[in-house]
Amino acid sequence: MLTSRNAPNRARRLRRLALVLVVVLVAAGCDNMRDQAKFHDPYAPSETFGAAARNLDPNAVPVGFERTDEHLYEGTVDGRLADSFPFEITRETLEEGQRLYDGFCSACHGYSGYGDGVVAAEGYPMPAPASYHIERLRDMPDGYYFQVITDGFGQMFSLASRIQPEDRWAIVAYVRALQLSQNATFDDLPPELQGEF
Repeated sequence: MLTSRNAPNRARRLRRLALVLVVVLVAAGCDNMRDQAKFHDPYAPSETFGAAARNLDPNAVPVGFERTDEHLYEGTVDGRLADSFPFEITRETLEEGQRLYDGFCSACHGYSGYGDGVVAAEGYPMPAPASYHIERLRDMPDGYYFQVITDGFGQMFSLASRIQPEDRWAIVAYVRALQLSQNATFDDLPPELQGEF
């Protein structure tokens, strides 16, 4: 029987070709498991991660953020708007209040509080920003201003997420200083200063 010397090599090549063909056909049939049935609910609670992916209870209070001081955090005392400040107002408090007022409030209310800031000057739609020097606003309790900064009013948006409660009170103190600077009378001066005039 005559056989070629290349016969074993040819058989080996055919086997390799058949193997490559099988691998190519199997690989072509793979669809990255797109249509495979899922064995778990992707929204089911995870035993591995616990509560990490769940929404927090809306009544949960982060550690260190208890807000039990009604006067400081809400601007009220016994449910009524506060007529006083929850801490002593110092020169540093007024300076911080001015810095914050200039950054957050002066664009609308103006640097002197007349409602004539650059926003009003550029034709912002009515109503114009409030002037702190009208009698109605001068007579408002301090808690009113705190709540307006906290919750917003009219066209003004809430600044609660941008300004901490202590800093809101500093702004209120500065607004009161602005009101006093524009509306003070001679009788408002302490007696020792009245003698100098």
